Amino acid sequence: MPELSRRTLLVGVAMTGAASGLHAPAQAGAALGGQPPPIPAAAAEVPLRWLESEAPQALVGTTWGVPWARGALPKGSELSLTTAAGQDVPVQTWPTGFWPDGTVKWTAHAIGTEVAPAREYLLRTGKPAAPATPLRVSENRKEIEVDTGVIRCRIARHGRVLVPSISRGDRTIATGGTLVCLRKNTADDTPEVVRTERFTADIRAVTVEQRGPVRAVVRVEGVHRADRGPRVWLPFTIRLYLYAGSDGIRMVHTFVFDGDANKDFISGLGVRFQVPMTDQPHDRHVRFAGDGDGVLGEAVRGITGLRRDPGAAVRQAQIAGRATPPVSTWDTRVSSRLQYVPAWGDYSLRQLSEGCFDIRKRTRAGHGWIPVDSGRRASGLGYVGGISGGFAFGMRDFWQLHPTQLDVRGAAGETAEVTMWLWSPDATPMDLRFYHDGMGQDTYPKQLEGLEITYEDYEPGFGTPYGIARTTELSFWALGATPSAERFAQLAAAVRTPPLIVAAPAHLHGAGVFGDWSPVDRSTPARREIEDRLDFLFDHHRGQVEQRSWYGFWDYGDIMHTYDSDRHVWRYDIGGYAWDNSELSPDLWLWYQYLRSGRADVFRFAEAMTRHTGEVDVYHLGKWRDLGTRHGVQHWADSAKQLRISTAAYRRFYYFLTADERVGDLMRDLVDGDRTFLVLDPIRKIRTEPYQPDPHALSVSLGTDWSGLAAAFLAEWERGGDPVALRKLQAGARTIGALPNGFVQGSGLYDLDTGAFAQASPAVSVGSLGAVFGLVEMCSELVDLLDIPEFTNAWLQYCRLYNATAEEQKAETGQSFGNQNLRQAHSRLTAFAAAKTGNATLAARAWQEFYTGHAGYPRNAPWRTVRVDGPAVLKPVDEASFVSTNASAQYGLAAIQCLALVGDHLP
Repeated sequence: MPELSRRTLLVGVAMTGAASGLHAPAQAGAALGGQPPPIPAAAAEVPLRWLESEAPQALVGTTWGVPWARGALPKGSELSLTTAAGQDVPVQTWPTGFWPDGTVKWTAHAIGTEVAPAREYLLRTGKPAAPATPLRVSENRKEIEVDTGVIRCRIARHGRVLVPSISRGDRTIATGGTLVCLRKNTADDTPEVVRTERFTADIRAVTVEQRGPVRAVVRVEGVHRADRGPRVWLPFTIRLYLYAGSDGIRMVHTFVFDGDANKDFISGLGVRFQVPMTDQPHDRHVRFAGDGDGVLGEAVRGITGLRRDPGAAVRQAQIAGRATPPVSTWDTRVSSRLQYVPAWGDYSLRQLSEGCFDIRKRTRAGHGWIPVDSGRRASGLGYVGGISGGFAFGMRDFWQLHPTQLDVRGAAGETAEVTMWLWSPDATPMDLRFYHDGMGQDTYPKQLEGLEITYEDYEPGFGTPYGIARTTELSFWALGATPSAERFAQLAAAVRTPPLIVAAPAHLHGAGVFGDWSPVDRSTPARREIEDRLDFLFDHHRGQVEQRSWYGFWDYGDIMHTYDSDRHVWRYDIGGYAWDNSELSPDLWLWYQYLRSGRADVFRFAEAMTRHTGEVDVYHLGKWRDLGTRHGVQHWADSAKQLRISTAAYRRFYYFLTADERVGDLMRDLVDGDRTFLVLDPIRKIRTEPYQPDPHALSVSLGTDWSGLAAAFLAEWERGGDPVALRKLQAGARTIGALPNGFVQGSGLYDLDTGAFAQASPAVSVGSLGAVFGLVEMCSELVDLLDIPEFTNAWLQYCRLYNATAEEQKAETGQSFGNQNLRQAHSRLTAFAAAKTGNATLAARAWQEFYTGHAGYPRNAPWRTVRVDGPAVLKPVDEASFVSTNASAQYGLAAIQCLALVGDHLP
């Protein structure tokens, strides 16, 4: 049974917006009062475009977010969408965020496929156009049916079949949609008998989260149940998205691993449908998308290349996927012998690594497989059906998330079975066991010694994957006929890169969202130098993903922490130097760089990181639920489980830019994150007294801990959620401001019920990591949103003093801060204080700190890469003279925020 907490009471809050009017939940904006002003003229029209610039040739439908300046859009406003040429586009709109005065901060919008995609759009106030055939949702006790006007999708409320049928007109295109899992008891070559256990879906709850007229969202929750035996495991959440006028369905599939890593080895995990086959075998087709626009197109019973020729018209029709002429018109030397031409019923495309896929086929089970073709990176789309209709099925990031597989079985019979394997059954079973035996680190002193040499914070039992998750996006199309090669390639492009509509950086910046940043500006030599170096750092890390093959089911989306310049590899096998797991906030760096530039490649890089870090690096079940894991050789290996990794600060960008419900779930889960301090002592290895957690006096740091709590509370408040989140946010801010030395105190005793910190004696405890996991970004926004003077003063004090002289620190707080690290990263704090106080001396100091580059990149750093080749490396690589994800992220954030805050004072 799920835990009963505030989060379970909030599940239904997020999707309550009306289809076209913007209505906040009753509590949104109420706490701070104020009447929204009239809509400024600047808010009347927002230009929009596709992220990848060109209008897509295919899509299921699309959803995106748009921000609004404070006071610009009152609740209840209607918004319309037109193409740049003035054609009305049916659009569904709902609010996703609110300003403190109650006006709308973020709106989400959805369009279907009734109007062909245009290159550019205009969003403006006014009554939206309605679809010619609005999407309809009907319900009964057994199931939910969604009718897009083109297809009908039935979704079950109970049982093992999630999607009983998908129909188009009077034809049933697919049936029996369910989840499948294979479990093995070992992943090793051992003498014991290997046993395989099969599981399918078991539905526990179904919710219609949105019901049209343009978009419907149905959420299905459940577990995987054994086909034989009582075991249930691997809880899942599936969301199905359907759009008016569309013949496509989008699925977002999330599962949580809740097995024993030493006993439970997933050897197959997938989504399966049955596809009725009614056409003659020579009019049935199988399609797979290969590299780029490449398409494998074959008939179940091929009539090309035979010893006898049925005729050019017959051959051309089959190759094109059209109905062949009547058999009676064929050359009789072929038509009389069709029964002797093999019917290939089974096809399989396997992507077992990022650099190679293969396709094979066989006539039926019990007979040998025949190689068909191979390539590097398959697009992840397949099709089976015939001239009267069929089913296209695709998986996003197919090769990036290897080992994956697309299977077609039984296409020569009455029903074909298709399976999209998220984990291929032909691959080695998923092995999540910890990677070493502890090496004798059975006490805290030994573990601290281990930390000194490998930078790994090891502790027995903590390196567990229990509770980690993975989300995969899939797409399906119920087609009225076999698609042409051109159309199939268009569908494959939509699977590889789902089309997204975006607003330009100028609009995002003008709306005043996400704190201190500014659009890319190369107007002066100094600005151009910084912009070029920001691009260099991004391009280098993006290139490293490709060169180092940072792909795979559990790894894709993350990057490595630190480089080994002797071996010419990243330190993938050395303790805490391996996977980065959001250390020092590369997530924030990438998202701010996207906001500034509008670059599609930056967005997609940040998107993959958000999908990974929010799922794989965070626990979603168990005693460490809501906590993330510090960097390490495995994403779950380190014993430091902290809010600084799971923080909603890393998720807000993607949620508001895309209205993605799954990321919304992740942020809402964190509203109760403060309860984790009752079950895990963050400083247990260095604490000298017994840990007896008091709910009214929990030791919480004002940096990495409170920034995570504040991000969760802010996200919940601005989304119009639980008012307790706002009260805790305000209480924390006020009481931090009331501490004798504010943020310089370092930590405080936190009341779980109120979010307030207890008063304390003056203290000084400043660490270099406190402000580099989202605290700067959170305070940048909270100073403006909360309007609590004592909080603002406390933050300004911290910003002034971190890089100040020991004498200045002692004069204000009674003690110097010692020899602090990451001074370049903290130059943005100096810049914030300069901008807020108008102090030109501080502004100049900020630039001096930034250019000096302490624990970062100084101005005269060698900003270049060199090609390393020969026997010293396995394969040629581009190596930079300085390579650290942490330094790159902190340089990027410092540069972005210094430019926004004190750019006019550039030396």
